[in-house]
Amino acid sequence: NSAFLPWRPIPDGRSLLLTPCLADTPAAQVMERAVLESRVREVEEENRQIRQQLSQSQGTAAQPPDGNYGNQQWGVSADTGTEDGDNTAEEKNNHTECPRSPSVQKCELIHVACVCAGHNASRDVVTLVKSVLFHRRNPLHFHFITDTVAHRILSALFQSWMVPSVHVSFYDADELKSEVSWIPNKHYSGIYGLMKLTLTKALPADLSKVIVLDTDITFATDIAELWGIFRKFTDKQVIGLVENQSDWYLGNLWKNHKPWPALGRGFNTGVILLYLERLRRIGWEQTWRLTAERELMSMLSTSLADQDIFNAFIKQNPVLVHQLPCFWNVQLSDHTRSEQCYTEVSDLKVIHWNSPKKLRVKNKHVEFFRNLYLTFLEYDGNLLRRELFGCPSQASPGSLQTALEQLDEDDQCYDFRRERLTVHRVHLYFLQYEYTPVEDSTDITLVAQLSMDRLQMLEAICKHWEGPISLALYMSDAEAQQFLRYAQASEVLKNRKNVGYHVVYKEGQFYPVNLVRNVALKNANTPYVFLTDVDFLPMYGLYDYLRKSVVQLDMAHTKKALVVPAFETLRYRLSFPKSKAELLSMLDMGTLYTFRYHVWPKGHAPTNYAKWRTATTPYRVEWEADFEPYVVVRRDCPEYDQRFVGFGWNKVSHVMELDAQEFDLMVLPNAFMIHMPHAPSFDISKFRSSSGYRNCLNTLKDEFHQDLSRKYGSAALKYLTAQRNI
Repeated sequence: NSAFLPWRPIPDGRSLLLTPCLADTPAAQVMERAVLESRVREVEEENRQIRQQLSQSQGTAAQPPDGNYGNQQWGVSADTGTEDGDNTAEEKNNHTECPRSPSVQKCELIHVACVCAGHNASRDVVTLVKSVLFHRRNPLHFHFITDTVAHRILSALFQSWMVPSVHVSFYDADELKSEVSWIPNKHYSGIYGLMKLTLTKALPADLSKVIVLDTDITFATDIAELWGIFRKFTDKQVIGLVENQSDWYLGNLWKNHKPWPALGRGFNTGVILLYLERLRRIGWEQTWRLTAERELMSMLSTSLADQDIFNAFIKQNPVLVHQLPCFWNVQLSDHTRSEQCYTEVSDLKVIHWNSPKKLRVKNKHVEFFRNLYLTFLEYDGNLLRRELFGCPSQASPGSLQTALEQLDEDDQCYDFRRERLTVHRVHLYFLQYEYTPVEDSTDITLVAQLSMDRLQMLEAICKHWEGPISLALYMSDAEAQQFLRYAQASEVLKNRKNVGYHVVYKEGQFYPVNLVRNVALKNANTPYVFLTDVDFLPMYGLYDYLRKSVVQLDMAHTKKALVVPAFETLRYRLSFPKSKAELLSMLDMGTLYTFRYHVWPKGHAPTNYAKWRTATTPYRVEWEADFEPYVVVRRDCPEYDQRFVGFGWNKVSHVMELDAQEFDLMVLPNAFMIHMPHAPSFDISKFRSSSGYRNCLNTLKDEFHQDLSRKYGSAALKYLTAQRNI
């Protein structure tokens, strides 16, 4: 029973027999073990000779020799306490051949913790998560210590992402602030940069170990390999860290530079293996406090947040640290020595953007690292929803898969029905958002949705509307990054903090316009909302006028929908009217038109533009078939019906339901909005060119009418009658 094993050359020209990671016969295992043991002995002898040469030329161990990361320096080594002799080669040598993690069981749950606060960190952590999910083969449990902002963003994201075999837990950072707020900290991360010290208290008491990551980390390998290193800890080791790759803790960066105490070059805390069970056993919570108090008497504050305190602790207790090979935290900070961590791409495991400059850091290989990062930044997160082979996730009875199986694939409207079941990933508050509620409870949020081709409208809308805005953007992952760069480069947009941008990620063949609208609507934070489209510019001063109208018409105690009359221009350059009188003059001159009068007059005819010309007080109008005005309503109004996707009936159905709920439609006499010209959308082209599309839309209309009748009884019959009379 001989086993023939493939071989391949390794960098120095020798050959090494390797099992193809699948062969599992006894003969293969024996042969592979013999080969690996031989290779390990060779590498050990090489390392011994290198250490001998370096010790002769470099001298002390306090400043480790170049290129000697991950080897024994001060009696603390990645190679101590190895439980699996076959893995020693991985730690002795930066080159990894067939990637293996034999110490991690198939389907073993891996725990990962992150501290995440604010809008920017919430964006960063998504890229980290993508890189982990891309390479992983095990179930994961993410533990996020978050502020209120990050919790709202990440909980909505993971709930809508629905990645199989991924669990997520959140812990309130506010409850932990008192644990670390007494420590003066100069680091840009602020109080959240100290929170990793509290993990033994913050995380569940029955959680024995966890990988702790900064948000500016990118994985280039399966995280299970890192998890497997826990089994190499000696009985006394409680923490695994990579050596710091700058000279910071050596104190020679500038004159009078006085860092916190550290063991030699010190350790970086961007990637940590925390043995929580053992840390609790040695009284970690009291120990780190005593260490911090002692050092702060002379240091006065931390410069590198938790990292300073971890290093001071390790300096006093070197036997407790397990030094990880440096490729588990390749640090791209200023003054870094990280280039000595890798000689080939295959050496890279984890990249750490730990400079405040982030992607603009100086490193001769930074372009390669940046491209790797950008790959995950713009990677389609929908592709990461794959099941783990052999590790089935528990699906709920009402799962998407069950609902999909109940659909009839022969139904000509199957694609429309399937779209309604699609769960789109949602990233709320993609950019910095600040809103302070007004005291009189009359505030109004402009609510709209858009895609990449309407991006140019944002600056103009912000100039016309000074109040809060809630925008849902339907984009791919790559487009979302383009939008981010656009917004950060715009003086108008980056100075407006009361605009909430909510990204709904693309999936499927239709534009789920009403789902996207609902995301914007549900995330408005004011009592009232102005439901509009992004290609309309509101008149100057409309925000204040609407707030006064809310009071005048007693909207707090009555069910009203305030109609803002809509007009349009065919001119790309328009001298925007500053008053109703000026608008009427432009209407008479043919510069402006009532909205869609030439292609869809029924949509806005009930506004009664003739009456509006001379009206000085609000007037009530009756609902008519296909009426789709732009309205101001209470935030708790009905949501848009999500069965309508693409072009057709998406607003009509909403206004119909407002009428069914007995909202009075009140036209405002001194309000107006103007539609700006643009190229036709892809969906309206499909509507015009496809009879199948139009037939399905009619089917959906009939089903909507039936649902309306079930909800509102005989009162809803008028909608069906009106539709049949068209």
